[in-house]
Amino acid sequence: MALWSGRFEQSVGEFTQRFGASLEIDKKMYRQDIHGSIAHAKMLARQGIISQTDFEHIEVGLLEIENQIRQGKFKYDVNDEDIHMAVEGALTDDIGAAGQRLHTGRSRNDQVAVDIRMHAKYLLVELMAENYSLRRVILRAARKYFGVVMPGYTHLQHAQPILFSHHLLAYFWMFTRDFKRLADAFDDADANPLGAAALAGTTYPLDRAYTTELLGFSRAIPNSLDAVSDRDYLLDLLYACTVSMLHLSRLCEEIIIWSTTEFGFITLSDSYSTGSSIMPQKKNPDFAELTRGKTGRVVGDLMSLVVTMKSLPLAYNKDLQECKEGSIDAAHTLRDCMICMEGMIDTWTVHADRMREEAAQGFTAATDVADYLAKRGMPFRKAHEVVGELVLYCEKHGKGLEDLTHEEFQKASPLFGEDIVGELDPEAIARARTTYGGTGHDAVREQMREASRKLKSDRRVVKNIRERGAVI
Repeated sequence: MALWSGRFEQSVGEFTQRFGASLEIDKKMYRQDIHGSIAHAKMLARQGIISQTDFEHIEVGLLEIENQIRQGKFKYDVNDEDIHMAVEGALTDDIGAAGQRLHTGRSRNDQVAVDIRMHAKYLLVELMAENYSLRRVILRAARKYFGVVMPGYTHLQHAQPILFSHHLLAYFWMFTRDFKRLADAFDDADANPLGAAALAGTTYPLDRAYTTELLGFSRAIPNSLDAVSDRDYLLDLLYACTVSMLHLSRLCEEIIIWSTTEFGFITLSDSYSTGSSIMPQKKNPDFAELTRGKTGRVVGDLMSLVVTMKSLPLAYNKDLQECKEGSIDAAHTLRDCMICMEGMIDTWTVHADRMREEAAQGFTAATDVADYLAKRGMPFRKAHEVVGELVLYCEKHGKGLEDLTHEEFQKASPLFGEDIVGELDPEAIARARTTYGGTGHDAVREQMREASRKLKSDRRVVKNIRERGAVI
């Protein structure tokens, strides 16, 4: 019979037992459950609610169960509904009455809540560390390919020449914002619900501050109803994972495009490509495509919990059992996709000449030609019109701006001097963008220095979390 069987004359049926169980997903939280129980028992002994001898038996028994689970030797009972009942049942079988006293002053509601919060913190700090690693790879690539010019795009049309490093760093800053979202989700999860019991607290003189300290939480949750029913931190985790996957998907889309024959900007390593079962020549960017595809499942995980939380009355409801699987799935998916992206960037071959060739195509110098006229006194709107007419002339005659003679420029406007040719060079165009955040060489160098400082700062955040014992 179940641990709550006193009220019932019959056990649930085999199907409903299976339907209501969460053991398979709960197994991932065994460490958090065991150490949450050790902290609870230690506090009970400190408060004189159970004896020190009982606590010592409980601690030894729980650590032995942890060791058995880690080694794959733990035997789960067919009636185990979740990890909490599995561990407590095994503990009671092992040490007897002392094991039955473990649950004093505690409900499965606050036990579940503390396990999920601790596991969420574990997942989040792992994601923060992987995010740091990915950004380090991106910054390394930006340094390696500094000076490579490529076409910048709007609407997937050639716009202006930019540094490839500048393009990569745009993703660096996207993932930097993702790091902050993950860190904020960690802060939201870093609150102790243990001691809230089922929903109203307990008559036992529990020391919630002590379990907060033992479990590495930064604070205790001040409202017992909120403590057992809150899953906002999982919504935060899922949102952070979703946005990061969207960023990965955008980068994957560009990698897929860049690796096509039409673009030829990069060649992916064989380690991050696959072939065709029928076409011998094929080299497919499958892992970029798969990462792009996995974005959908993470978005789905977020939507699932959003709908689950809608209209739930206080306090605990069985619906909340559905909060765990999607959160764990999203975190694991994001982690694996970040690892995959690191490998793709670290091992690709960049074809700088091909990028440079395309940077000169599609009238990417047009804005600079208009600026040339504006700097010589022509109103920019008029300069825009003059250059637009030049582009139309080129299209009709099958030319690029770089193909025009000085005389052809002069016909468009007498303000064009012979130095206009220098305004058409893609490297010079990119170099001229000297404003903070621009694609000019000096501006990108400063951006890389700022990125390096941010990496060091975020690395300290992860290190400090681990050093203060905030993750189990």
